[in-house]
Amino acid sequence: MRKKTFAAAALLAAASLTLSACGGGDDSAGSPVTMVSEDSSSQRAATVLDQPFEKPDLVLTDTAGKTYDLREETAGRPTLVYFGYTNCPDVCPLTMNNIAVAKKQLPRAEQDALRVVFVTTDPERDTPKALGTWLKGIDPQVVGLTGDFDTIQAGARSLGISIEPPTKDKNGEVVSTHGTQVIAFSPKTDAGYVLYGEDATVDDYTKDLPKLVKGEKP
Repeated sequence: MRKKTFAAAALLAAASLTLSACGGGDDSAGSPVTMVSEDSSSQRAATVLDQPFEKPDLVLTDTAGKTYDLREETAGRPTLVYFGYTNCPDVCPLTMNNIAVAKKQLPRAEQDALRVVFVTTDPERDTPKALGTWLKGIDPQVVGLTGDFDTIQAGARSLGISIEPPTKDKNGEVVSTHGTQVIAFSPKTDAGYVLYGEDATVDDYTKDLPKLVKGEKP
């Protein structure tokens, strides 16, 4: 099993890196993104934190246009949270599809118990309707959230994930620079105790989800 235990504080202190915008190429390289993970050469998918993150106090709007309180709605449930945007051409759809495929391997009751939450980093374009349409093609059970950018940014920052306001590249395309980590929250403590980078595969999630839904370490 690909895993390692780290202190969240140490990860934050040691891994302030820069990333290109999701799908944006070199034009936006240099935008600061705080990575709470090992370097890209690591062969480990799951990072088990010995100092778990508190679940963000995020109150946003779901795909039905209703208010969604993240802490309240996911209390006591295994939860995966990812920040991304629907117009991302690469990392975001790959990450969400990997999770969706792995989730289908769980027994039906565990699929229903698991909350997968996709929080947009591009709320101007990712309206509730746009989010709903995009997620329907991946997994209709995924909770899509949008709202005020500053609120979303603060929620991501509380997990050590930096996101920047969407900008246009030289071709006029809107790109969103954001961290690509998936945070798993325990149903026992509601704390974020496991982190996955963008290199996590379907196999990684398939192996780990049965334990994550029980609040166990992968």
